Amino acid sequence: MLQHFDPNKDYGTPAALSEKMVTLEIDGVEVTVPEGTSVMRAAAMYDINIPKLCATDNLEAFGSCRICAVQIEGRRGTPASCTTPVDAGMKVTTQNDKLAKLRRNIMELYISDHPLDCLTCPANGDCELQDMAGAVGLREVRYGFEGNNRLHAEKDQSNPYFTFDASKCIVCSRCVRACSEVQGTFALTIDGRGFDSKVAAGQNEQFLDSECVSCGACVQACPTATLMENSVIDMGTPEHSVTTTCAYCGVGCSFKAEMKGDQLVRMVPAKEGDANHGHSCVKGRFAFGYATHKDRIKAPMIRDSIDQPWKEVSWEEAIGFAAKRLKDIQAQYGRESIGGITSSRCTNEETYLVQKLIRAAFGNNNTDTCARVCHSPTGYGLKQTLGESAGTQTFDSVMHSDCILVIGANPTDAHPVFGSLMRRRLREGASLIVTDPREIDLLSTPHLGDATHLPLRPGTNVAMVNALAHVVVTEGFEDKEFIASRCDTKAYAKWREFIIDERHAPEAVEAITGVKAEKVREAARKFATAKNASIYYGLGVTEHSQGSTTVMGIANLALATGNIGREGVGVNPLRGQNNVQGSCDMGSFPHELPGYQHVADSVARARFEKAWGVELDDEPGLRIPNMFDAALAGEFRAMYVQGEDIAQSDPNTQHVEAALSALDCLIVQDIFLNETAKYAHVLLPGSTFLEKNGTFTNAERRINRVRKVMAPVAGKEDWEVTVALANALGYPMSYSHPSEIMDEIASLTPSFANVSYQRLEEHGSLQWPCNDAFPMGSPIMHTESFPIGDEGKAKFAVTEFVPTTERANSRFPLLLTTGRILSQYNVGAQTRRTDNQAWHDEDILELHPHDAEERGIKTGDWLGITSRAGHTVLRARVAERMQPGVVYTTFHHPGSGANVITTNNSDWATNCPEYKVTAVQVEKVSQPSQWQKNFQDNHERQYEFLRGSASTEAEAIK
Repeated sequence: MLQHFDPNKDYGTPAALSEKMVTLEIDGVEVTVPEGTSVMRAAAMYDINIPKLCATDNLEAFGSCRICAVQIEGRRGTPASCTTPVDAGMKVTTQNDKLAKLRRNIMELYISDHPLDCLTCPANGDCELQDMAGAVGLREVRYGFEGNNRLHAEKDQSNPYFTFDASKCIVCSRCVRACSEVQGTFALTIDGRGFDSKVAAGQNEQFLDSECVSCGACVQACPTATLMENSVIDMGTPEHSVTTTCAYCGVGCSFKAEMKGDQLVRMVPAKEGDANHGHSCVKGRFAFGYATHKDRIKAPMIRDSIDQPWKEVSWEEAIGFAAKRLKDIQAQYGRESIGGITSSRCTNEETYLVQKLIRAAFGNNNTDTCARVCHSPTGYGLKQTLGESAGTQTFDSVMHSDCILVIGANPTDAHPVFGSLMRRRLREGASLIVTDPREIDLLSTPHLGDATHLPLRPGTNVAMVNALAHVVVTEGFEDKEFIASRCDTKAYAKWREFIIDERHAPEAVEAITGVKAEKVREAARKFATAKNASIYYGLGVTEHSQGSTTVMGIANLALATGNIGREGVGVNPLRGQNNVQGSCDMGSFPHELPGYQHVADSVARARFEKAWGVELDDEPGLRIPNMFDAALAGEFRAMYVQGEDIAQSDPNTQHVEAALSALDCLIVQDIFLNETAKYAHVLLPGSTFLEKNGTFTNAERRINRVRKVMAPVAGKEDWEVTVALANALGYPMSYSHPSEIMDEIASLTPSFANVSYQRLEEHGSLQWPCNDAFPMGSPIMHTESFPIGDEGKAKFAVTEFVPTTERANSRFPLLLTTGRILSQYNVGAQTRRTDNQAWHDEDILELHPHDAEERGIKTGDWLGITSRAGHTVLRARVAERMQPGVVYTTFHHPGSGANVITTNNSDWATNCPEYKVTAVQVEKVSQPSQWQKNFQDNHERQYEFLRGSASTEAEAIK
């Protein structure tokens, strides 16, 4: 019998990682498995299936149900196969009369305290208890229901996504163990003893009121209908599934979209997903209802002015209207008068086509993307130092880290599945250093060991990173061998002379960062002396006026300590949206063609010109801020925006709104009437990730397939819309499937050379660079050399600290920084149209008790927040995790106006906005700001215009 692996099968216990093999005999079959494998898994690997209830292969063996008992020659009793490791020469019996009787008796006890309502139970046909009762041959139950039982236990329906029915609970502890082992929240416990044992959330609270983060791990682990998705209760058991990739954050989780006909019943994280290994978060697992929300734009619409109602038209008329407008504008104002913005939420193939449309059909390089608004300093900083503009590791690499340095990132909120993995490593003993103005949730990890928080002031990242590096060098912690063999020694010598200067000492920068010098030295020593030290950073690094400088400083720190090029180390940017990495890879920036090939590179440009059949501009085009300024100056007149909401996400909202209002033609392609679409003249329906084929590239450079689950509500996938617009403009595009677009990408982009849909189907996913040099992809980068210079050696960069011009003063004494929250996603267009609103239905301003007391503020008060750019009003939350002088908010709700108060300051190298440092004053108020009043008026007017289009169409049909 041949051993094989089926990703859809539950093998009962986790795989053993030992390379030493052990041979034994199970039911007369000789099996060979890795040392440390359980008897249960060894049997399952050879299709010998032992009954089980408490065991599942994503949890450590527990051995409580006893259904999996076996007999082993030479041993007494009937040990549990899930907790018994294999031994060489062991002879196991899994089936005989004695074992059958034992299992029936155990199962009879379970069933005696379980409702016999299988025909009406939502888990009917998908219940492990039901399956195991059949497997052990249970036909009757001798015990009645007269004694104590749980049959009348109340249901907990507080969570909007699942129901906890305690009457069906068999207290197997799988949900409790999933919460602790997989998610790391420890929100569930077994309360009571003996027959009184029960699963409890928090301190015997309802699920919604407990620490539960609704990741769904408990629901997935439950073998009965105790924890069941409400969608399954309402719609019934799904009948088929399609594997696809989540369209929320940059983790890129694989899911099985489980369907009933053309209706999506539930999203179940795929065990074979290389990024998530069967885990999920509340967004990917449950927040998919936006795809069928009533607000979806289902037909193309046009209008001549943003003060007019929409007119619903055919695809042909809308595309023709848009193309004519663009042609007329270019004829009157010149080739450079139009441009476009690609999306980090759309697929690689769609993003590639939009930038191709702009360069080949528009005839200019006026293409940009929201990825520049969040992570462009990553591209610039890593390119200058390591030679490649992406993270160096896999997510799984963190499981080999001995010290984890997190800078300006909040993984448990913004990248929750990876945050859970990181927490697992911290529970195993890795030390933690967090550099962040706030005390993030990672510092509250249950069973956390050695942890250091460096609560620096916003805007001082460069000074902090330089101080850490100063300690490394002056205290002799450099990895001299690594530096000599892998780094440019001239660049290192120049940097070393710079960094040992006493002005970078922790004592010298203490007044700048606000962090005690000894704490900084302690963190530096911890990082430098760890066997494997890794760095993870987020938007709290890049969204600064010195974002690029900090990224280079982070690379310097990793190089100086030799923490590059193997598992457990590396420089790891945590990308915000699902395809931020991909939108950068696909050439969305005005100065770079796909694959980060500069438009001025004549050799690269010639390849694209030959493939595309046009002459390309060799000068970089306009970035988004330049487009806004040019629009207000009357020089930039039209814009095509696919899947992006710049009116909400970009800084200085009033400036953005003025620029959009000045355009002669704004074409927006999206799934909802978002804030940008309120200024549009053409509204083209977009398609969700469930309605399209393509690929996303996650934060670890992993290219994952996106597969169509249902038909697009408006009849077209996003790439088809771009093709239609290109053809209408007179530039021919002809593709029958996104796989053909990927083939074109691979032919023109060296790092994607060996990527194809066929290979993705074969291997599940691939991590670029994937080419002849790395035919199977590159999970760990820079293992032997760096793609920089002639010698392939990394370059240290001098990172001078230049304070931001955005300073606190007597008028604006507080510093505002912004971020995200677990339940909402980016601008909230998707998650606000789901039950995730139960957790976060408005943006809140957090402030320290000291600042609140000075101003007489209490939690729940309305606060006016004023900056040099604008004024808005938010509700207050007094929070100890803040530091005095710093306030914090999210930007998920458009009416909050969080970006009304952020300024035009930006990174010196890339124009990435400085969202993280805004000087503000706060005071108690009693009414919304004038901007918020205007916003509400315009919101109601634009939705009335939208409803008017539907009414007009309905009348026409009559």
